[in-house]
Amino acid sequence: MTQTREVAGPAAARTSARTWGFTGLAALAPATWGTTYLVTTEYLPPGVPLGAGVIRALPAGLLLLLISRTLPRGEWWWRSAVLGALNIGALFALLFVAAYRLPSGVAGTLSAVQPLLVAGIAFGLLGVRPTRWQLGWGVAGVLGVGLIVLRGQISFDAIGILAGLGGAASMAAGLVLTKRWGRPPDAGTLAFTSWQLTAGGLLLAPVALAVEGPPPIPDAAALGGYAWLALVATALAHSLWFQGLGRLPVTAVSFLTLLSPAVATALGWLVLDQSLSPIQSVGFVLALTSIVAAQLTPDAARSLIRGGSDRRISGGGRR
Repeated sequence: MTQTREVAGPAAARTSARTWGFTGLAALAPATWGTTYLVTTEYLPPGVPLGAGVIRALPAGLLLLLISRTLPRGEWWWRSAVLGALNIGALFALLFVAAYRLPSGVAGTLSAVQPLLVAGIAFGLLGVRPTRWQLGWGVAGVLGVGLIVLRGQISFDAIGILAGLGGAASMAAGLVLTKRWGRPPDAGTLAFTSWQLTAGGLLLAPVALAVEGPPPIPDAAALGGYAWLALVATALAHSLWFQGLGRLPVTAVSFLTLLSPAVATALGWLVLDQSLSPIQSVGFVLALTSIVAAQLTPDAARSLIRGGSDRRISGGGRR
C-alpha cells in the first residue's frame, strides 16, 4: 500500500503541474486579447472595427493553414464553419454593435457573464452540472469586472445590450461545441485553429465590406498594429486557447476570459496614464481571485489555504 502511495503521489503531482501549465498557456490568449483596445485606439485607423476584425482573423487563419497544410475532411467542413462563426465571425460582429451603442464599461461587463453562460450551455450539451462553487465565483467575476470597467453614467441601449449578451453567448456556445466535438485525430492544434479563423474571417469579410466599405490604406503604425493583432493576439493566442480547451474543463477555461478586460484596464493605467481608483483595484483582486478559484475544487482551495497557514506557523516556530 505504501508503494502505491509513493507512485501515485509523484504521478498526481506531475498531472497537476501539466494542468497548471496548460492553464497558464491558455491564459496568455485572453491576456493578449486585452491589448486589442490599446492597439486599436493608438495605432489603427478609426471607424473600421469590422475591417480590423477581418484583417486580424483571415491572414492569421491562412498563415496557420499554410503551416499545417491540413484541410478539413467530411463533416469537419461544416463544423469548422459553425465554430468559426461562433468563435470569430459572429462574435466580432456582435461586439462591434455593442461597442458602438454602449459605453466600453457596460460592454465589458456584459462580456464577463460568459462563464455563467458556458456553465448553462455545458449542462445542456455536455451534461456537466455546474457546482455552486463555480456559479458563485462566476457571479464574483462579473462583479469584479464591473468594478474594473464601469465608470460614470451608465447607458442602457436595448440593441447594444442584446448585442453584448449575444457576443458573450456566441463565444460561450463556440467553447462548449469545441469541447463537445473535439478535433479530428489527424489534425493538430494549428490546423484546427486555422479552419476556424479562416471560416470566421471569410464570414465577416462581406459584412465588413457592406457596412464599412474598403479599408483605408494603412500607414506604418497601422501595419505594426495589424501585425501584432494577427500574429500574436490571434494566430498564437487562439492556438494556445484551443490547445487549453482541448485539455482542460470548459467551465474553468471560460473564467480565463476575465483576464481580457483586466489587462485592457491595466494597460490604460500603465501606458496611457489613465487613473486607477481604489474601487478598480478591488475589482482587479476580485476578478483574479475568481479566475484562480475557478480552477480549483473547494477541497483543493481549502487544502491550499491550510497549507499556507501551516507553513506560516512552522516558520514562526523556527524563528
